[in-house]
Amino acid sequence: MATLLKYILYSFLVVIVLIHLSFRQKRPVNENEWQMLFNGDNLDQWYTYLAKPHPASKVKGIEKDEDGNYLMPVGLNKDPLNVFSIVDKDGEKVIRISGEVFGTLITHKEFENYHLSLEYKAGTRKYPPRENKKKIDSGVLYHSVGEEGAWEEHWMRSFECQVKEGQIGDFITIDTVLADIPCVPTKPGRPQMYKPGADMCTFRHYAPYCRHGGEFENPKEEWNRVEIYMYGDTSVHLVNGKVNLIAYNLRHIENGREVPLTKGKIQLQSEGGEVFYRDIKVRPINEIPDELLK
Repeated sequence: MATLLKYILYSFLVVIVLIHLSFRQKRPVNENEWQMLFNGDNLDQWYTYLAKPHPASKVKGIEKDEDGNYLMPVGLNKDPLNVFSIVDKDGEKVIRISGEVFGTLITHKEFENYHLSLEYKAGTRKYPPRENKKKIDSGVLYHSVGEEGAWEEHWMRSFECQVKEGQIGDFITIDTVLADIPCVPTKPGRPQMYKPGADMCTFRHYAPYCRHGGEFENPKEEWNRVEIYMYGDTSVHLVNGKVNLIAYNLRHIENGREVPLTKGKIQLQSEGGEVFYRDIKVRPINEIPDELLK
């Protein structure tokens, strides 16, 4: 009898372990399941953070010092100057980011192992301190973690796919993140440039910028498709369907140690100039397609 009870108990435990393991197995990924991050009606899937306004902007409720500089950031989910809005452009609803105050539009959700796709178009309005800059600047910041505004009081810790006229796809490290990119020197005093097969260069906060390889942008008055594939600790930047940069070994500093950074939120930058975004969507992936890594 005792032997029978032991057998029954053992069998029961085996069944429990098998059930537990089955639940831990990854759910099959359907790479055709696009999730729209902008539905054309509202920004419910996003929240906002705005830094200190430029003294030229008029914002009620924030004190200034004796030199006229604002003492506090606008903060979370406050947008008195309508920096982030939905407008009609080219026959459809799009997101307009005015750029008047530096800050970001941030997804509520974190994402891991995914393909992000969106379209971008530069506007014409510019604001201090960049009212005299020739090019409109923005960026898509991915694997965003930590506090809003932690880096230079503007951005979350993250990796940036630059979205700037003539520089779409450039790579920038934000805060204490690092990445390895095959690159070659350019002109003295200028950032290094991505080149497949070249020696690896490590980019970090004191050497944060890597130029893309290949010119695939459409003319200024046209929309550009920007895509980022992210799987494990690798990211691939595409512009209008063409790969122009691959970054490897994405990581950040945590408790004094370098550890992989493989997931996080997505930020869209407000950075002194007017930009528009549309058709923002994301889907899960099982891998980065081989043809993109060649």
